[in-house]
Order: sequence, then C-alpha cells, then structure tokens
Amino acid sequence: YRPFDARRFVEALPPTVRAIAVLDRTKEPGSVGEPLYLDCVSALVEGIANKWGDLSSMPKVVGGRYGLSSKEFTPAMVKAVFDNLAKEVPKNHFTVGIKDDVTHTSLDYDPEFSTEDPRVIRALFYGLGSDGTVGANKNSIKIIGEHTDYYAQGYFVYDSKKSGSMTISHLRFGPKPIRSTYLITRAQFVACHQPVFLEKFDLTKPLVEGGTFLLNTPYSKDEVWDKLPRVVQEGLIKKKARFYIIDATRVARESGMGGRINTIMQVCFFALSGVLPKEEAIQAIKEAIKKTYGKKGEDVVKKNIAAVDNALANLHEVPVPGVITSKIELRPPLVGQMNEFVERVLGALVAGMGDDLPVSAFPVDGTFPTATTQYEKRNLALEIPIWDERSCIQCCKCVAVCPHACLRAKVYEPSILEKASPTFRSADARHPDWKGLKFTIQVAPEDCTGCRMCVEACPAKNQQDPTKKAINMEPKAPILDREKENWNFFLSIPDFDRTKIKVTQLRQQQVMRPLFEFSGACAGCGEAPYIKMLTQLFGDRVLIANATGCSSIYGGNLPTTPYCVDANGRGPAWCNSLFEDNAEFGFGFRISIDKQRDYAISLLRKLAPHLGDDFVDAIINADQSTEAGIAQQRERIAVLKSRLKEIDMPQARRLLLLADWLVRKTVWIIGGDGWAYDIGFGGLDHVLASGKDVNILVLDTEVYSNTGG
Repeated sequence: YRPFDARRFVEALPPTVRAIAVLDRTKEPGSVGEPLYLDCVSALVEGIANKWGDLSSMPKVVGGRYGLSSKEFTPAMVKAVFDNLAKEVPKNHFTVGIKDDVTHTSLDYDPEFSTEDPRVIRALFYGLGSDGTVGANKNSIKIIGEHTDYYAQGYFVYDSKKSGSMTISHLRFGPKPIRSTYLITRAQFVACHQPVFLEKFDLTKPLVEGGTFLLNTPYSKDEVWDKLPRVVQEGLIKKKARFYIIDATRVARESGMGGRINTIMQVCFFALSGVLPKEEAIQAIKEAIKKTYGKKGEDVVKKNIAAVDNALANLHEVPVPGVITSKIELRPPLVGQMNEFVERVLGALVAGMGDDLPVSAFPVDGTFPTATTQYEKRNLALEIPIWDERSCIQCCKCVAVCPHACLRAKVYEPSILEKASPTFRSADARHPDWKGLKFTIQVAPEDCTGCRMCVEACPAKNQQDPTKKAINMEPKAPILDREKENWNFFLSIPDFDRTKIKVTQLRQQQVMRPLFEFSGACAGCGEAPYIKMLTQLFGDRVLIANATGCSSIYGGNLPTTPYCVDANGRGPAWCNSLFEDNAEFGFGFRISIDKQRDYAISLLRKLAPHLGDDFVDAIINADQSTEAGIAQQRERIAVLKSRLKEIDMPQARRLLLLADWLVRKTVWIIGGDGWAYDIGFGGLDHVLASGKDVNILVLDTEVYSNTGG
C-alpha cells in the first residue's frame, strides 16, 4: 500500500472520530506493531501536531491482525472488532479468527452472527476432484445469471490433493448484489456427490432448519436410511430436512458418461431448489451442454443430454423418520498406531476442523512429523489390484509404476508364512539369487487410488483366461477386510537386506522399501513413480531440493507428509525452494555437505593419535559406491561416535556433531520442466557446469500447471 499519503489520510477523518482500529493481514515478529498500524499512528501524531484536517486530539488507535493462515474474515469478526473498539480500554495488538490461548491476543466472536439477506439462496456441493462438480456449478451460475433476475456468486474450495480429494462449491443467488466475501456456513441446500464423504464428515452440519439434503448413493430409498451414519440421521431429524437421493453413478454409467455425475447432480439441484422453473432449467442445462462440450463431438453432447433426461426419473425423496436407527459412527480422520500430536492435531486438520485448533496445539518450533500419510486411509478406489501368484513372472513392473507405493513386493524366509492368514498369497521366488525364499506382491487396499497403472504395465498373461493378467482389478468392498489383514501382515515381514540387492535389476531393486508413500498425487500420476524409486535407491541418505510445482504440493504440504523413514529411522531430507532458484538451492546443499565433511576429516586427522591411524584412514578412504560399502561405513561411524564420547577434548565434541557427514550423502535437485527449461535454466546450467556431485531429476509435467495449462 505504500507510498502512504499521511496527510490525506488524516484530512479524510471527521472531527467526531474518537477511536480507530487498524487491521493488517500480516504479522511482523519483533516489531512494535504491524506496518499499516505504525503508519496510521505516525500519521495521526504528525497530522495533529501540524494541524492537518479537523482532528483536535489524538483518538484511541488499536491494531489487529486478521486473515492469517488463510482464515476467513466474516461479519461476525468485523462486529468483534467494533465491540472491542467500543470498550473503555480496548485490546491492542489483537488477532481475530485465531484462538490464541498462549498470548491471549484473540477477540471472541459469535460464529452464528450473520448479516446475509434471508432472501439469498445458499447452496453447498461436496464433490471429488475431477468428477465434474465444480464445472457443473460454474455452469449453474451462468444459467441463473443469464436466465433470471438473480445475482449469482460462486466460491470453489479445492483440496491440494486435487483429483484425489474433496471439492466444495459455495453458491449464492439473490435478488440484490451479493457482497459476501466469505464462505457459506449455513445453507438451504446441501448436496453430497460422493457417498464416501458421509463416512468421514457430518455434511448436515451447515444445513439450515427445513433445508434440502441431496445424496448420491447406490442404495434404494427403502434401504438408504439404515446405511447413514448416526450423526447424519440425527442431523436430518434435528434440521427437519427434506432428504433426496439418486444413484447418479448408475445413471451416468447407463447414459454412457462413465463416472462423470456432474450433469446429473446439476439437474437434481435445479429440480429441488426452485431457482428456475424445472422445464426452463432443463432446457438451459441442455444449451449449456452444447456450448461447453460441442467441441468434443456430437457423441459427448448426446451422452450428457441423455444423462439430463434420465436424472429426474431416478430422483427420489426419502421420508425422514423421527427415530435414529443407525449404529454406524463416522470413521476417525486418521487410522492406525499414532502419537497424540498426529491424532489430535493432524486428525483435526484432515477432518476440516483446523480452524478450531488453538495456538497451544501447535509445536513451538513449527516442526511436523514425517511418515503421516500412512494414517489417512483415503479409500478412493472402488476396485483394487489383486495379485495372481500363479501367472506372475516376478518382473515387478507393476510395483515400479505404482505412483503411491500402494503395491509392493517382498522376498523373505518361508518360515515367516507360519503366522500368515490362509488368504495371504505367496510364491517361490523365481530369481536365481533368491532360491529357497518366498515372494509376495501385496496391495494396500485403503491407500490404493484405483488408477490401474499396475494392470496396464503387467506383461504376464493368465494361461487359463487370456483376458486376465498376473494382476487384476477386483471390486474392493467384498475383499476389503481380507486385504487389510494381508497388508498388515505384509508390513510385518522384515525388509530384505539392502546390501544383497542388485540395484541395476528392476525385479530386485523393487523389493527395496519406498520412503515416499501414499502421496496426494493424482491417480495414475506419471511423476510420483520416479520420486518413489529415487527414495528406494537413496532414501536413507538423500537430500532433496524441490522446485515449487506439483512435486511440492503432493510431496510436502500439510497436514500429512508422504516422505517417511526406514526401520532404522533414516529417511529423505526434503525442502522446497522457489521456482526460479532451485538449482542453486540444491547446489548449496552440496557445498554445505562437502564443507562439513572436510571439517570432519580435518578433526579426524587431528584426533588420529587417540583413534589410531588405520581406523582414521579406513573412514576417510572408505569405498561408499555400493550399499555394502555404505553399511560398512555406518558401522565405522557408530564405533567412532562411541570412542569420541570417551575423549575429553573440544575437537572430539565437535567431531561427534559432524560424524554422520562422513557417510556418503546424495543430493537430488527435482522440479518440473517449466523450472528446468524455462525460468530456472539460468541457474541450472551453471550448476551443471560446476561439476559438483549433484543429481537432477526433471519431471515432464505435460502442462504449465501454475497457470492452468
């Protein structure tokens, strides 16, 4: 906002001003106040001294922060600011929207307070990324804006997991201009486009009394009530809601639309909301279809129009009984053996309740644990791959192409099978190096996204049924419990000794444990398998410099982290950099590693009289070009640390801090082709020319994703 015109600001204030609240959307630690607050105070002091404007005395001025951490700024929060300002001694340097129970700077506000016009129609739509929900709602806004006297507004909330997670469309329609610059918290219409959401969230919470709830479900109107979670039944009864269902997935399939349910759910919205007369709305939808999909061919247009015609015939109202009958509870947001922080804090974030967390819930140093995607269990797939051990040639191509590390292979001693379930699949290991061992490929059923990449990559054929391969998709629901048990047993099998693996052979290399798992990458992502393989090969000693892009979104965003650790607690060190300087960023990793190693070597040589020349030479000149060589060096370093603790010298204490840098580290600089070949190329070519020991992985992102392609 600078340059700030102090004189005009003071002259604009009427003489009746007694108190001013200055709001900054920033926080400046170490300063006496935020920038706009400081400028306003300075301007007022200077203006009154110089007799600018009509103010004769200094008003009370308080500063506050709003909108931090992408928090909403609602009329209720505005009211809290004015209520604070009206006090005889208002709170200064406050924050609003954050529950600060540490320094107690936050203002209380009533979340139920609203200034919205009661004539405004408010609707919420919960969809899955890529199912077309957002696109259909954008069309709805255009239709209502063009065919009625209503004003229209749409906000669309996307999860960073994109096609693998929830999208929420916030739509408002009303007779007057809509200036509600915040999301909907109370809606007359709520639509759940994916039934799996009801297992995790109470979507009746934002529904107003007497509102309409629409659900896409495979169940009939006679059986759906007993399939709802208890909290959803309670919400529908308490809100006196009108409840409608449609099997939009079946209608889409029968209309030739595959899994695209967007048009069908759009028809249901217009039929139930009454924003437009039904016939007029349907005709407008069909015109929008022709305009939107016309370039994709007549066949696509016909299928969408068929879906429109079939939608209303399959829309049914379900009478809401007055009694809760369900014993089904909402699934916890995270599942598994986790620590309190993961369960309490990350669980709240995954559940969409992060705004309710107080400041005290977060760590003082801002660190978050890694290896937390394993607890999400997103259950996105309707079908999962099942291994046919009799047809498999054990090439491990299916394991290699799995973007999310949901399909894994292990080699192990036959005795381990003594504790296995009868349904756990195994075969004799076919590789000559593994004679006498057992081999298994197992899917993580709740983490698989159902992308089918493994099936596409499989070269083997079933000799009895040529339509099948050595890995085949099967409906998940009937086999989920069985495969969950098999997956848990699979995880209990010890990892194969890395020093005995030929890393240049894919079928051997793929039994190495991946240290990048269950990321938020899109189903079938072409980038993630390479990052996964990188962590299999180097994960216990790799430092990754990552250029901003897809790989930073699925690799390092909160609340969960896909980079994880091995049985020894070692894993990748990962850090994101700006789009334009990632090569230099990774180059800095290498310089720092080399300098610390050089310093450690100099200390080693100084301590040679206490450690022994042969031992010091063995560490300095160790061959670390293989897994076996690195394992031997780690053993030496463990001995070194033990001996250093017995030497009471400053050099020994310093070396103890640096000893781990004597084990070879590998630096990988990762980013998309937009970074490598465009904005970051100026730094990239200099790093390459330096000759330093860095590795560069360029990911073909196919489109320039930062601008939508």
